[in-house]
Amino acid sequence: MKVTIIGCGSALPTMHHNNAAQVVEADGHLYLIDCGEGTQVWLRRSKLAFSRISAIFISHIHGDHCFGLIGLISSFNLLDREKPLHIYAPKELEELLFTQIRMFCHDMGYEIIFHAVDTTKKQVIFEDEKVTVKSIPLNHRMPCSGFIFSERQKLPHIKREMVDFYKVPNYKLNAIKNGEDFITEDGEIVPYTRLTTPAKKPRTYAYCSDTRYMPELHKNLEEVDILYHEATYANDRAEQAAKYFHSTAEEAAKVAKAAGVEKLFIGHYSQRYNDETCLLREAQAVFPETYLTKENQEISL
Repeated sequence: MKVTIIGCGSALPTMHHNNAAQVVEADGHLYLIDCGEGTQVWLRRSKLAFSRISAIFISHIHGDHCFGLIGLISSFNLLDREKPLHIYAPKELEELLFTQIRMFCHDMGYEIIFHAVDTTKKQVIFEDEKVTVKSIPLNHRMPCSGFIFSERQKLPHIKREMVDFYKVPNYKLNAIKNGEDFITEDGEIVPYTRLTTPAKKPRTYAYCSDTRYMPELHKNLEEVDILYHEATYANDRAEQAAKYFHSTAEEAAKVAKAAGVEKLFIGHYSQRYNDETCLLREAQAVFPETYLTKENQEISL
């Protein structure tokens, strides 16, 4: 499981940063989070096979998080996409999105399936064989949610030497992986735990988009390993952060520390900062395992 940063700037695209977008990849399955202007260009630069994106998650309907969506949908159609595309977003986006599709995307060769997200609740909104995705409420100027991506628990690994020792037939291996004990020809019961080793603990990634500092947010992040949290401003613009419902780097670090995550990645930088090291220093003073994000960066979980 890994995350690729497609864009980590805020409202205005700059020469340094693209608008917000990230791709979560789990065993070859791709999921796009937010889709700011220019996302599909940066997707091509990332070398990701972005035609494999099966679901898109939009945190809120400010333009820097969704202006690229209709362009990407149109390009998928030009690329002869056939499989459905699922979009998870605040319900306010649905009418606007399908109006744009009717205007710009004629003869669609694939289906767009819209799922309205209740931004006031923490709840499971998506599941497949690779990941489970939960939405969590954030505090922004309009309905906004973060997303938690959790790997599905994998089956345990077979101990080949033990399987050979007990002469377990191959057709029994899947049942053993799923927790079934093995009975030998002599009637001995061999626990499946003797024949397997547990799979690695599933990894969890949280994306906290635009939000005012929420001292209680950590309660929704306690299972998270890696956290991305917006850090639009440094403390010198704390009043501006509060006014526009954004966070400072120090506030993002406070959330990470309270949640007990392994690492914090910050982004959504204001265009006022040509050098984001001031944000990094501010966050690291509170939570040392803080890192800046940049376009085409890969974060391995």
